[in-house]
Amino acid sequence: MAAKVNSLAHTRWMCKYHIVFTPKYRRKVIYNQYRQSLIEIIKLLCKYKGVTIVEGHMMPDHVHLLVSIPPKISVANFMGYLKGKSALMMFERHANLKYKFGNRHFWAEGYYVSTVGLNEATIKKYIQEQEKHDMAMDKLSIREYTDPFK
Repeated sequence: MAAKVNSLAHTRWMCKYHIVFTPKYRRKVIYNQYRQSLIEIIKLLCKYKGVTIVEGHMMPDHVHLLVSIPPKISVANFMGYLKGKSALMMFERHANLKYKFGNRHFWAEGYYVSTVGLNEATIKKYIQEQEKHDMAMDKLSIREYTDPFK
């Protein structure tokens, strides 16, 4: 199976990244009434920059994206644009968020990024199954502990 190579005028490229970022204080707002707005906004902003979303998933307190970013855009510039513009667009669409997230800080500082290389299928599967994994881990962490001294 050959990897899909993109092209610009004089360049052939395949630059895919796994990116994870979180709302400020990891507030669990994404699955509430804002999930659909965030999906639309992120898709729109990626389209504007020529970034292809290969896979994506909105978790209750973080976002997973597997994206193909053209080499003319650095990951840092793209993430600054994506987080900055999406925050402004969210505050524009949902005026009540201004009170929840003071000073227009919707996203936490920073993000996680790793290059995908030839492991694209593995990363896609990881992103798709992330929610199931988190739910299983929550169930494990809820069990009651017995006092060993009784």
